[in-house]
Amino acid sequence: MYTNIAELEKELALCRQCALCREGNRGPTSYNGIADSPLIIVGEGPGGVEDEYGVPLVGPSGQLLDKALWSVGITRDSIYTTNIVKCRPKGNRTPTVEEGRFCAGHWLDEELALVRPKVIIALGSVALKYLYGDNGRITKDRGRWFDTKYGLPAIATYHPAYLLRLTGQDLVKAKWEVYYDLKAAAEKCNELMPDYVLKAEAPANLLEIYSPRKKQRLVNPN
Repeated sequence: MYTNIAELEKELALCRQCALCREGNRGPTSYNGIADSPLIIVGEGPGGVEDEYGVPLVGPSGQLLDKALWSVGITRDSIYTTNIVKCRPKGNRTPTVEEGRFCAGHWLDEELALVRPKVIIALGSVALKYLYGDNGRITKDRGRWFDTKYGLPAIATYHPAYLLRLTGQDLVKAKWEVYYDLKAAAEKCNELMPDYVLKAEAPANLLEIYSPRKKQRLVNPN
C-alpha cells in the first residue's frame, strides 16, 4: 500500500480510526531509528513522554531500554523501534489486546512490510500476543524464539516499564533475563547480517534528537 516509510508516517499522523485518538493524547506517535535496520523492537504503546515527543520509548522506560541495549552492543539510532499501539491510552494504561490487534493490523503490518527486518524483539505482553498469538504469556514465553506471520524470527522479553516496578532480587533476576534475551537478538542479527553495525560509538540522546518534533506536537495538539 505504501512505497516508503515517509509516506506511511504522513498517513499515520492523520489516523483517527479508533477510540484511542479521543483519550486525550496528542495523536499517533511514529517510530524512531532507521528504516533499513535488520532489527526491529516492537513495544506496547506510548506513555506521557512519548506522547509529547511523538516517538516510542524515549521516557524512563526507553532510557532503561537504552542501557540494556548498550550492554549487548546495540544503540537505538542503529535500529528501528515502534509500538503495537500508536496513540497513548488515557492514564498510561496498558493497551488491550483488542486495541493492539486493531492498530497493529492497520500500521505495524505495513511498517514491517517496508522495513523488512531480519529479527523482531517483542517488548511485553501486548506485543507478544499480537506477534505470537493470544496464548502467548510473557512469563513463560520470554526468551524463546518463535516464528511470526511475517516469516521472521522473534523473541519476547519484559517491557522496561515492568522492570521499573520491581525491586530487590526480583529486579536483579528480571534484568539478567532481559540481558540474555537482548543478547540473543543481537547474536541472531550478527549471524544473519554480519556486516551490519548495531552499535554506534556513543549512546543516542533520543530526547535531543526528537526535541523539534516535541515542539511541533506541543504547538499543534491533536
